[in-house]
Amino acid sequence: MNKVLLVEDDPRVASFIIRGLEEQLYQVKNVTKGFDAINEVMENTYDIIILDIMLPDITGFEVCEVLRSRKVIVPILILSALDTPHEKVKGLQAGADDYLAKPFLFEELLARINAQLRRSEFSNGILDFQSYAGIEINMKEQSASRDGKELNLSSRELKLLIFFMKNRERALSRIAIAEAVWSIDLDMSSNTVDVYINYLRNKVDKNFPIPLIHTIKGTGYMLKKKVNES
Repeated sequence: MNKVLLVEDDPRVASFIIRGLEEQLYQVKNVTKGFDAINEVMENTYDIIILDIMLPDITGFEVCEVLRSRKVIVPILILSALDTPHEKVKGLQAGADDYLAKPFLFEELLARINAQLRRSEFSNGILDFQSYAGIEINMKEQSASRDGKELNLSSRELKLLIFFMKNRERALSRIAIAEAVWSIDLDMSSNTVDVYINYLRNKVDKNFPIPLIHTIKGTGYMLKKKVNES
């Protein structure tokens, strides 16, 4: 269960967010002041922070700056009524990972939370394993090989392969791939994901007897030794 720290002093907004996230099986802790947020993060582990800007003691910008100065790498999503480009830039410069203006749709908030959690897993866990079906990933050298043969991947192709390795034997949608490897803003009407899957296939599967990257009809793609549907 993912743990969320909600830093919001408006009880109506806080109640709305807590109810929605708990229905999605998130565990939510709500604090109303900036200093309380800093202390909470330093003492406990959270997967994401949802942070208002206008707080009773210090601003959300200051909370961001303090947490980043203390090497806290938890994703921070600013949620604020301040919606000017200047405020958004200020929030990102302070160390926030995303910025959503009030009022907002809960569905968009949830999508942004999920995107940040996927990126966090990708960046920080990156691999519980570094090998599968002959593929070996060297994180230190940022390289990959299959059956001892160097694959010569670009940085984007390597990120894509790592995401597949993290989720091996699981069907992955194009949206999930795009959010993890690119960003939530990738134009899903384009064929960018499919193009890079083909790039990766040409290096991972070409000249090898057993293909590993499979198309799953109606879903997306899967990294697996064998699948029944392709």
